Amino acid sequence: MAITSRAPASAPTTTPGPVGPAGGGGPALPGRRSAWAEGVERLRDAATTEPGRLRIIGAALAALVLLFGVVTVWEISDRSGAADDVVGRSQPLSADAASIYRSLADADTASSSGFLAGGQEPREVRERYEKDIANASRLLVNAAANTGGDEESRKEIALLGEQLPRYTGLIEQARATNRQGLPLGGAYLRYANEQMSTQLLPAAQRLYRAETDRLYQDYDEARAFPVGSFGTGLLAIGALVWAQRRNYRRTHRVFNHGLLAATAASTVVLLWLAVGHTVARTELSEARSGGQESLKVLNDARISSLQARANENLTLIARGAVLADDKKSDKYDVDFTKNMKDLDAGLAKAAELADDTSGRTPVAHAVEGVTQWKQRHAAARETDNKGDYDLALPQVIGGKDSSGASFDTVDASLEQAVAHEQQEFTRAARAGLGALGGLVTGGAALAVLGAAAALLGIGRRLSEYR
Repeated sequence: MAITSRAPASAPTTTPGPVGPAGGGGPALPGRRSAWAEGVERLRDAATTEPGRLRIIGAALAALVLLFGVVTVWEISDRSGAADDVVGRSQPLSADAASIYRSLADADTASSSGFLAGGQEPREVRERYEKDIANASRLLVNAAANTGGDEESRKEIALLGEQLPRYTGLIEQARATNRQGLPLGGAYLRYANEQMSTQLLPAAQRLYRAETDRLYQDYDEARAFPVGSFGTGLLAIGALVWAQRRNYRRTHRVFNHGLLAATAASTVVLLWLAVGHTVARTELSEARSGGQESLKVLNDARISSLQARANENLTLIARGAVLADDKKSDKYDVDFTKNMKDLDAGLAKAAELADDTSGRTPVAHAVEGVTQWKQRHAAARETDNKGDYDLALPQVIGGKDSSGASFDTVDASLEQAVAHEQQEFTRAARAGLGALGGLVTGGAALAVLGAAAALLGIGRRLSEYR
């Protein structure tokens, strides 16, 4: 049998491939670097040549000048907005809150004066009461529309809106009963006065304090020192001066027009910022110390006089029916004495704060009126304590020789003083706001011009290498 032989199969051939570092083969592919690393390397390479260094310096200078402009626009916009709020929002709201308080207190005074007059209430007294209630209602609506997100103010406005109709309802019941000659009218009036003293006036006072606190917050924001603007401004000017000195040392040229223009623009912005904000701070401080503080003291004094007058009237209406805590003295007469002490203290403080003749004169007239008021009140109380009510009544609500006439003198003088201080506040606050006017737009424009000038100045040096 024939035997067929087969050739042995050849072993498979393998093509050697690259082996990594662990296999001892060929070299590995280099890994890609990050964009940041490449950028840093390029910047480092550029910094080894003078043109590259100049490009870096120019970019840094332009960035610093622009940063100065941006920070200035941001900070001054914030302070200008706060100053505008002082003039146009928070101070008017604070003044309205004070007017609400005064209107309510005056309405209570007018209602008691009308009650003392008996069934034939004088027309002017009735009109005064109605005007006070209408003014308080209107101001409450305005405050509700403009108080914003202040939860405390909204709470007090809601309370006043709820309690005011109840008070006026009690006054109408007291008036109707009094016309019928029934003694129950006095009880209605005393209850209405209790509502005013324990509900309405405290709520109005809290509203006034809340709005005044917000006003002072706006003051502080408007007067805050622009640290960022001054810091970046000085840094930008310092960098520009350094760049010009470096240029001089390398080229022996005294001026680089572009860098000089950038320095001038930055300096103008910095000086404008310094002068404008200093004037604004000064005027706003004057508005606060010379206007708002005087207004606060005068408003408190006027409220004390209104409360004193209401308690003086109620002393005759109650005729000893309501006793003080000592269970011996007449409550309303004790409250009158306290109100007059507060009025004396307020007028003394107002005289100290008044800084001109127009402010001091009405306060002095009010002091004279208070002295006369005390004398006439004492005479009326002496007459009433002797049991002669019919003679004491005209001493309180009578003509020009009554304590009511003295109260009218005090009230008119305080109203004149308040009007003057309000004018002083408005003038100073508007001057403070005006000092910041144009700085935002001007600062931004000059910063852009300064950055462009710095780039042009560096570009002029770079052209010498081409």
